[in-house]
Amino acid sequence: MASSAGRLDRLWQRGREFLGTDYAIMGGAMSWISERHLVAAISNAGGFGVIACGSMEPARLRAEIIATQEQTKRPFGVNLITMHPDLDALIDVCGQTHVSHIVLAGGLPSAAAIKRAKDTGAKVVCFAPALVLAKKLVRSGVDALVIEGAEAGGHIGPVATSVLAQEILPVMAEQLPIFVAGGIGRGEAIVSYLEMGAAGVQLGTRFVCASECIAHPNFKQSFIRAAARDAVPTTQVDPVFPVIPVRALYNQGSKRFIEFQHDIIRRYRAGELEQKEAQLEIEHYWAGALKRAVIDGDVETGSVMAGQSVGLVTKVQPCAEILSELLDQALGALASRSGLA
Repeated sequence: MASSAGRLDRLWQRGREFLGTDYAIMGGAMSWISERHLVAAISNAGGFGVIACGSMEPARLRAEIIATQEQTKRPFGVNLITMHPDLDALIDVCGQTHVSHIVLAGGLPSAAAIKRAKDTGAKVVCFAPALVLAKKLVRSGVDALVIEGAEAGGHIGPVATSVLAQEILPVMAEQLPIFVAGGIGRGEAIVSYLEMGAAGVQLGTRFVCASECIAHPNFKQSFIRAAARDAVPTTQVDPVFPVIPVRALYNQGSKRFIEFQHDIIRRYRAGELEQKEAQLEIEHYWAGALKRAVIDGDVETGSVMAGQSVGLVTKVQPCAEILSELLDQALGALASRSGLA
């Protein structure tokens, strides 16, 4: 295993140095889940926790960062949604609290936002859903990229992780650190992406059932019971009324969402609603649904966002144990390839 450990160290050295961690494994930022307890636990165990700012206002984000710093002295990042109306103020809070890494997500950030984040002294990480956008972000000055495929939980793009990796890594991996995300739940997969040129990986779903995660027991049990096929994108019933796809476990809320769309479209066609009103009704259906599921435990009508790797989640365990398992699997894969297993 010694030679396997050396090989793994070389494969993800760039990612470890960029993050300042033992393992080049980022925790995916999940709203209501990736808060101080889980973030600090991931970082303390050798990974890289990331706070999900979501819709937090600046004062609340400041409090969350400070509370996380009280629980860990290891590096962690903050994920900011580019469409947030207070984005500039949130970036400033990250600077004032000496956050080492700022992750800009939820849309293509402006060059001005990237510069503002870099001016705080933080390293800036952005999501690249296509090669052309990866190149544009590099020109804008980002320090690292995350490429996340459709297998991921939450809001997703249309392209699979395996395809994005083949599209972007051979072209861009030498220019800057690239972390691969979406559908990763075992160490063998981590090794495969590292060998393709990735600097590291990002996992979200795998950490939901960490014992340090504050998610409701019902939410965690839903993950433990689920198979990969249970994590599906939200259904759009009419292209006239587009639905931003979100991958989550299918439940009564998912079923009602389809019925709700049909009812709204019927009312629109009957002249009871304007198109804009109808679209807003559809978009607001899931408002508060993630919090209901994560915090209140309503896994029947709430939104149980999960990636397809949910089928690999089988029990509640500490972050340190999760990372240790991933490491053992990665080393085992490398040993097998070297004929050492």
